Amino acid sequence: MNLNGKKILVTGAGGFIGSHLTEALVRAGCDVRAFILYNSFNSWDWLDYSPREVRDNLDMFLGDIRDPYGVKKAMEGCDVVFHLAALIAIPYSYHSPDTYVDTNIKGTLNLLQAARELEIEKFVHTSTSEVYGSALYVPIDEKHPLQGQSPYSATKIAADQLALSFYRSFNTPVCIIRPFNTYGPRQSARAVIPTIITQIASGQREIKLGALYPTRDFNYVKDTVKGFISVAENDASIGEEINIGSNYEISIRETAKTIAELMGEDIQFNEEQLRIRPEKSEVNRLWAANEKARKLLGWSPEFAGISGLKNGLKETIEWFTQPDNLKFYKSGIYNI
Repeated sequence: MNLNGKKILVTGAGGFIGSHLTEALVRAGCDVRAFILYNSFNSWDWLDYSPREVRDNLDMFLGDIRDPYGVKKAMEGCDVVFHLAALIAIPYSYHSPDTYVDTNIKGTLNLLQAARELEIEKFVHTSTSEVYGSALYVPIDEKHPLQGQSPYSATKIAADQLALSFYRSFNTPVCIIRPFNTYGPRQSARAVIPTIITQIASGQREIKLGALYPTRDFNYVKDTVKGFISVAENDASIGEEINIGSNYEISIRETAKTIAELMGEDIQFNEEQLRIRPEKSEVNRLWAANEKARKLLGWSPEFAGISGLKNGLKETIEWFTQPDNLKFYKSGIYNI
C-alpha cells in the first residue's frame, strides 16, 4: 500500500512517538487527521511545536478514544489508522489500573469496532515490548510468551489480543507493531533516558534512578517511525505481530554511564526506593529479535549497536539541553 494521498487517522498524535510519526506522514504527502485527547485549552500537545508547514496541513480532531461515537466520527473518511493512544506509564498503572482498562482495552475496542464498520483498509495497532515481561530467552522473538507483570502490560496484552481477534473473526486488516524501548526528543521524563539527561542538564550530579541492573533494547524514535510506516505499507504485515527493536541489549547502569560521558560530566547514580518497581513486576531483561521485521518488511534499524545508540543519544541530548525544551521538564520531581 502506498500511503501517499491516503487519508490517515493517527490516535495519540500529540504524544512522543505520535508527533514524530504525524510529522513524517505529512512530509510524505499523506492527508493526516490527528486525534488529540480533548482539553479545554485546545492544546495539540507536541504538535503545537511542529513546523508551520506541518501544522497547516493537519486535520485536527479533539476527542477521547473512550467515547465510541467520537471515535467513529474521527475515523469517517479515513483509509488507514495508526492507533497509538494509550496510557503508558507503568508506575501510574499501579496507582490507577481502572483507567488503563478503560483507555487501553475499551478504547482499542471502540477503534476496532469503528474500523470494522467503516471498512478501513489498514489498522496498525501499537503494542509494547512490556507484554513479554522478563525475557525467558533472548533475543525475544514474536513467539515469546506474553507475561502481564504490571497492570499496564496486562491491558496492552488484552488490547493486542482484541486487535488480533478482529482480524481472525471479521477479517479486519489489523497488524500489530511492537516497539521496544523507544527514546528521543520529546519523550516524557517518566522514561529513563530523559530522566538521566534532564537531571544532568539541570545541574544535578547525584542522579536518582530506579533499578540499575535491568537491560533494555533502546530504539531511536526515527527507527520506530520508519517501522510504523513500513508496517502500514506492507500488506504482508496483516494479521502479524512484529517487533521493532535494535537487537542490542544494554543495562540501565551502562546507559547512564554512556549518557554522562556524552555530556562530559562525572556523575554518581543512586537507586531511589520510590522509583523501584515491585520485585515481581520489574522486567529484568529486554532484547529484541528483529529478524521478522527485516524479512517481512525490509526494515532495519539505522541506530543499531553501541555506535547507533550513541548517535541517537547525541541527538536526544542536543534536543533536551536546549533551554526552550528543557523548560518543559521538572527534573527535581519524580514523574510516575
